[in-house]
Amino acid sequence: MAEVRPNDIETGTVRQATVGARKLADTMPRLILEARRVASTVIHGLHGRRRAGPGENFWQYRRFMSGEPAQNVDWRRSARDDHLYVREREWEASHTIWIWPDRSPSMTFTSPLSNDSKLERALVVAFALAEVLVQGGERVGVPGLTRPTASRNVIEKMAEAILHDPTERASLPPSFVPSPLSEIVVLSDLWAPIGEVRSTIAQLSATGAHGHVVQIVDPAEESFPYSGRIEFIEPEGAGSVTAGRAETWRNDYQAIVARHRAAIRAETDMRGWSFAIHRTDRPASELLLVLHSRMGDNAQPVVINSRHAPANAASAA
Repeated sequence: MAEVRPNDIETGTVRQATVGARKLADTMPRLILEARRVASTVIHGLHGRRRAGPGENFWQYRRFMSGEPAQNVDWRRSARDDHLYVREREWEASHTIWIWPDRSPSMTFTSPLSNDSKLERALVVAFALAEVLVQGGERVGVPGLTRPTASRNVIEKMAEAILHDPTERASLPPSFVPSPLSEIVVLSDLWAPIGEVRSTIAQLSATGAHGHVVQIVDPAEESFPYSGRIEFIEPEGAGSVTAGRAETWRNDYQAIVARHRAAIRAETDMRGWSFAIHRTDRPASELLLVLHSRMGDNAQPVVINSRHAPANAASAA
């Protein structure tokens, strides 16, 4: 067997990351179009609260009203017209929603049972949800990547930030301090160690922010349809394991995943967050409708079309 040098491993890792980035760049236009199509199926503006008031972000210009303090006049804008104008800012209590699409290596898994990878589904739902929320007057940001924005081209801003992100792609959102008025949506396969999942949810909810945790899974991660001699490779560097008769692992596998999901559900229940399971062989609009209806709501956890007891994927073995 040839000797494997550390530099060879590093070079291979860089090459794999580069190929993955190029592939994502090639598919991004299709994902954006799909997100817009999915977003169009949802009724806009059901919970928007955008209005003038104290804040930092510019909203609109309006006519100066008699009796207002003269310092309210925006003289630069007024100089272009025959009227006086006031520069209004967006009400700071407007909803801010942070959306985290997991882009770690395990999200690229696709089985023959689905046409979309978990990564593609997470991005489509993230983009579509952002489009719907902005149409409703809310602000949307990606933790560690983009500031909250109510821009009409929010999808393009998110896509550009994702494509040009040079950092390591973690499964869970980075540590940050959301405001109590904000909401957080985590779109991930959630195959990170349960301790990390619990810690992330606890940290993000510490300020009182409400959240929605969605586990996106491939159908094969539910049914474990493997038999015979199979080598399972962990995509995030934990090695591989070979099963002589994979079908004999099915029950144990599903039991382990059931416990993992139960632990996540218990954590979200305790924090007042929602929990959902979404399979990539189901329509993206299905998940979008559920998430949109739950924005600003303290609803109880929900499982979306999980046909099997909690089970997980080929990459989990």
